[in-house]
Amino acid sequence: MPDLPASHRVIRKPETGGKVPVDRVVLGYDERFLRRKRLMTEAGAGFLVDLAETSSVSAGDCFELLDGRLVVVEAAAEPVLVVTGANLPRLAWHIGNRHTPCQIEPARLVIRDDHVLKGMLAGLGATVGHAMEPFTPEGGAYGHGRTMGHDHGFGAHDHLRGPVLTLPHALAGLHVQHQGFARVEDDPEAPDE
Repeated sequence: MPDLPASHRVIRKPETGGKVPVDRVVLGYDERFLRRKRLMTEAGAGFLVDLAETSSVSAGDCFELLDGRLVVVEAAAEPVLVVTGANLPRLAWHIGNRHTPCQIEPARLVIRDDHVLKGMLAGLGATVGHAMEPFTPEGGAYGHGRTMGHDHGFGAHDHLRGPVLTLPHALAGLHVQHQGFARVEDDPEAPDE
């Protein structure tokens, strides 16, 4: 099958305007985070995705080809852990505290297969099982897409600046910081109190 025209645009699923996709691509969670990549449709046609910026593409979104046709995205089945238990909000908190993508449903949580997290969750009383299914975790809190770690922008927390605690004089040279400890030498000319 001949190649399709390139795509420079993602059409989100509610915005397709009634157009019917001509083909589909099946992509795993990591593959749905892209900027420039050659993809193959289920029918065997290749096309280049060349977006202006790296984007997270969800199941149901479409790549709009230069000729206006659409190729729909389907989430591929991949190894996941299915988490159930009496206190899902508490379990979700522990997963989120580890900055781990999580698919949140009314009666279960779904995360990527990870033996360390499986052990932690079992230790918290969860029932954890293996499955092969599409993984579609929650996007970021600030819009469509993925959570991207713990960066709030330059200077948002000032993690490494200034003393954090007021300490007694005997410990005044010790500055406690978010990422570690640093010893600031006492001023030799400062009088003892």
